[in-house]
Amino acid sequence: MRRGGEQEQPARSRARACKVCRCLLRHGALPLQEIVRRLELSPGQVKNSLLVLIQHNCVQAFNAPRGSGDKTVTHYLAIFDNIVHRQRFSKFLSVIRADIPESEALLEGLLQNGSITPAREEIRMNFNKLVFAHYVERCPKPEPFFDPLVDEQSTSSRKRAPKTVEIALSIDKKVVNTAALSDAERFSEIPYIMEDASNANDSPLSSISGAKRKHNALEGDAELDSTIAENEVLWRANFEKFTFCLKKKFCADRKKPKLKVGTHPIWEAFFEASLIERDSNSVTSPINGIMERLGQKEGGTSMTLDHITRVLEELNCSPSSEDPDSFILDLSRIVEASRNEEIESLVRKKYGQEAFTIFRLLVRERGPVETDKIIDTTILDKQIVHGTLYKLWKDDYIDTERILSGTGTGTGNTQYFVWRVKNTFREQFIDNLCHAALNLRQMVNYIAELLLEGSKDDTKLRNRKNILILALTRHDDSLMLFQDF
Repeated sequence: MRRGGEQEQPARSRARACKVCRCLLRHGALPLQEIVRRLELSPGQVKNSLLVLIQHNCVQAFNAPRGSGDKTVTHYLAIFDNIVHRQRFSKFLSVIRADIPESEALLEGLLQNGSITPAREEIRMNFNKLVFAHYVERCPKPEPFFDPLVDEQSTSSRKRAPKTVEIALSIDKKVVNTAALSDAERFSEIPYIMEDASNANDSPLSSISGAKRKHNALEGDAELDSTIAENEVLWRANFEKFTFCLKKKFCADRKKPKLKVGTHPIWEAFFEASLIERDSNSVTSPINGIMERLGQKEGGTSMTLDHITRVLEELNCSPSSEDPDSFILDLSRIVEASRNEEIESLVRKKYGQEAFTIFRLLVRERGPVETDKIIDTTILDKQIVHGTLYKLWKDDYIDTERILSGTGTGTGNTQYFVWRVKNTFREQFIDNLCHAALNLRQMVNYIAELLLEGSKDDTKLRNRKNILILALTRHDDSLMLFQDF
């Protein structure tokens, strides 16, 4: 009975944490008492759930003003992107396995614990490799001050200013930006001579992982306060870096099948030599690094500099304006083309080759196209074009507009229709991807529950679960393409 109770308690804690997280995702940022009221849980249960969610970087706490006075209240905000990233841990580990294999175990522990404090001197060298490569960063400020009303007023004043172009950020993005540290603070390495705050713990990862950050975000916990050193620094995985690495790999692999014979080694060497990351939309590689990587490949030593330069330009790699000896590739062009290909592929599967041809024409025209022009360009039968356009319009992929013209013969005006890709078709596609991912995840969770309960068909259930997890992993590639790349 005692052992069963010990197994049941973590399950209940996870269920409460999921309940709190679901509440924050549905209702936005909320103070502690409001979460308690909505979920009808005790303050202690909600507090413990928030501790877990903050440690695993799923929730960010921030202070907001209460009323018109100087008092503030702590709100808790679910970070949607970080929650979604949890299903990508295996992909993140594959990045480290290829780049810094000796630090893979450290990263795995970091991902499992949410945040850690390296407690032993011998592991700090491998940990600093992760920090130096920006795979790991220091945790953000535990309780930054953010006033939504002041931010809204400043945004409104900027909108009234002439010739001001600004990308609108959501509240959660603004809170995350407010909590973020500077790059110098985020990636400051651990000194090798450092007082060990946990000599009693033989584990390479501190047993009080995440404690200080959780304590700062939740007031009044005297027990935690007495066990945490003031100089403790907490670290977490840098999801931006891993996303960029996966984006680079995606773009490199996506274009490989379309490359000419003999250009594959240069294309691979270009990505392998990229050490400078100026932004998340481009890859920059020095020509010397490219030639060095080529020298390690079969046939690479026989390639001349002129030949390499010419091939790089054919691959849309242009000389960098900041460094003439480096080449830069715009990843956003590959990503945009890949997104269009994904949607066009869906249109082909759902409506057929004719619809694929028409939809691709409308996407590439990027504007209204007359019906007669569609017929002439696609060389399709008139009735097929009209029927296909109606199907695409009915399912909100395209939009139409009737144009009146006074150039017709006789007394009446002529009319014709123009067609364009609907602005919301991509959002609709992403919604469908998210719903499909949710359905797959719920099916995996349901089978996991059946396995915990015990069943005669355990082998069959495990096989089905593995198939669903594989399908979810592949589906997530498309989700990352549209949401993260």
